[in-house]
Amino acid sequence: MSAVPRSGPADLLREIVPAAADRLRGMSDADAVRRPGEGRWAPKEILGHLVDSATNNHRRFVLAQLANPMRYGGYDQDAWVRVQRYVEADWLRLIDLWEALNLHLASIMEGIPAEPRGRLRSEHNLNEIAWELVPAEEPVTLEYFMWDYVGHLQHHLRQIDVRLAPPPGRQRSSP
Repeated sequence: MSAVPRSGPADLLREIVPAAADRLRGMSDADAVRRPGEGRWAPKEILGHLVDSATNNHRRFVLAQLANPMRYGGYDQDAWVRVQRYVEADWLRLIDLWEALNLHLASIMEGIPAEPRGRLRSEHNLNEIAWELVPAEEPVTLEYFMWDYVGHLQHHLRQIDVRLAPPPGRQRSSP
């Protein structure tokens, strides 16, 4: 059986977000606050960061349809996670928020017409704010930026998924 090709980043978000949310709901609150090491984020903080990423990119994806330059302010990710106290958040509510924001982003992405989606933008700062940086002198498209968003999301979900697995030699107890 061959895989059905995806038509865009919105389709991929709709595929991975609900599945990831279901897996995350199986993680205990105790595991969700456990940091893997000094200075590393706990799963709650990673998911909080992904909430911040969704809210920042929501604005960017809307603005990119209305103006040619793709220049957007960045944000201090560590400070945002710290001041919002994601590690203290209700885990299930945080998952619900993250899921809802990303499904909304999928709707926005899906509704972007071909012209703004594929327009080459020579004025951008994706050399500073993208997950996979693009040299300032290389033109970019909104399509690239949307795929970059999804790649960033998948990267962080993989970090959390590692924490979902029990350490070698130990089995996770049933709830």
